[in-house]
Amino acid sequence: MNLSLAQQLTPIFWIATAGFLGWGLYRARNRGKVATWIWLQTLMLILPWVIFLGLLTFSVVINLAGLILLLLVFTVIYIVLGQKVRQLKAQEWESNRSHQSPEITADQKSEQMDAPTLDPNSVYTGMDLDDFKAVTRIFSLDSFFVTETIPYNEGVIFKGNLRSDPAEALAHLNERLTAALGDRYQLFLLEDQQQRPTVVVLPRATTDQKTRPEAKFFAGILAIASMLTTLEIGANLWGFSLFNTPSRWLQALPFVLGVIGILLLHELGHRWMADRYGVKLSPPFFIPSVGIGTLGTLNRLETPTPTRKALFDIAIAGPVVSGLLSLAILLLGLWLSPTQGSIPLSSNFFQSSILVGTLTHTFLDDQLLSGVVLVHPLVAVGWISLAITALSLLPAGQLDGGRIVQAVYGRKTAARTTFVTLIVLGIGAITNPLALYWALLILFIAREPERPPMNEISETDEGRDALALLSLFFMALTLLPVPPGLAKVLHLLQ
Repeated sequence: MNLSLAQQLTPIFWIATAGFLGWGLYRARNRGKVATWIWLQTLMLILPWVIFLGLLTFSVVINLAGLILLLLVFTVIYIVLGQKVRQLKAQEWESNRSHQSPEITADQKSEQMDAPTLDPNSVYTGMDLDDFKAVTRIFSLDSFFVTETIPYNEGVIFKGNLRSDPAEALAHLNERLTAALGDRYQLFLLEDQQQRPTVVVLPRATTDQKTRPEAKFFAGILAIASMLTTLEIGANLWGFSLFNTPSRWLQALPFVLGVIGILLLHELGHRWMADRYGVKLSPPFFIPSVGIGTLGTLNRLETPTPTRKALFDIAIAGPVVSGLLSLAILLLGLWLSPTQGSIPLSSNFFQSSILVGTLTHTFLDDQLLSGVVLVHPLVAVGWISLAITALSLLPAGQLDGGRIVQAVYGRKTAARTTFVTLIVLGIGAITNPLALYWALLILFIAREPERPPMNEISETDEGRDALALLSLFFMALTLLPVPPGLAKVLHLLQ
């Protein structure tokens, strides 16, 4: 990315940030007092990074101690506001329950029993008629009060009033559904477009999406292709091409093992967390790239997640593993570079990442002044793996970042961030083919939001909300180029 484009993106970034915060406040005020306090709490997580990036824009660098102090102050405020939010939520829940009149009259009991008032034949959508009748009997006055029944493909949608804690209601309904029909049907407690609780019952055969054998074979081909393209990038770092001198492939092998190994650990992080929640994942589909070797992996959730917390944990586990490992390898490589550096890179090369540029300035400032930096091979492994992890955290569709946003903020917000991400990638594609490649992959393969968890009503907690924002800012620091003014301060611009 050249400097002129970086200069153009700087005001766009700040306008988008201000617009995002303003739009969030507008929505929060319309949704009530609790939502407004939640917005204010979220702002406390964003502000330290906005301050940090804002000062960088004006070539003011906050040292590590200052950044830690800034994060600590706003974290304390975040925790205090979180206690207030929990109090307000408890008050709102009690208020809603009191307005729902817990004393159920005989007429209401009759209404509950007759809630699916449509002729059973008129709601037949592939579900066995006896099964449909059994499903209508799982509801009770103390869990979910049905007011409307709607056919939906091979299942049924029940709209009504939630009369207990979402997790308790879902457990109660699932217990009665399993007792009546075994495990042939899957029950979801979702929010409709008006954010009202809705129960959806579908045949399990339609909710479990097993990967076909031909897809697994294709995943294997993509893995081999990614290893070959990564091997070529490793060869290029040493100044040769495998197409011209294939006999030197062993020289590039350590680079491949490093990058692919980190990606495999990234995928194992997803699978370890998925196993904890009883969720099955498809095989990883590697994405080969002629620019950096590979863009990482994509996977599908073959079975639905139980909660939004589970969706978040599964999505974040991979980036946490690969991100921390990549950062550690990058730091080790930078530390070894003054004495064991063997790969020459121009100082200008480090302008492509705020995070990497700042770290390079910290370890190799003397070499940056000369215009050429000799780095250890671990720097290349760590940097590329860090970039791949950051790309997976883009808040779009079924990427890790898209799933994280959906888990914390819901499906509507996830759809909006996908749209914004595609626009930003489109702007970046003006000078960077990698951005265009990634945008096309998202657009045609992974743009749709992840299917909702079985319990979509229960939200994530403050800790996960904080980790979500930290992951998104890590992504921004890794992928955003160094502003021209800061590049001069860091001696990246010669």
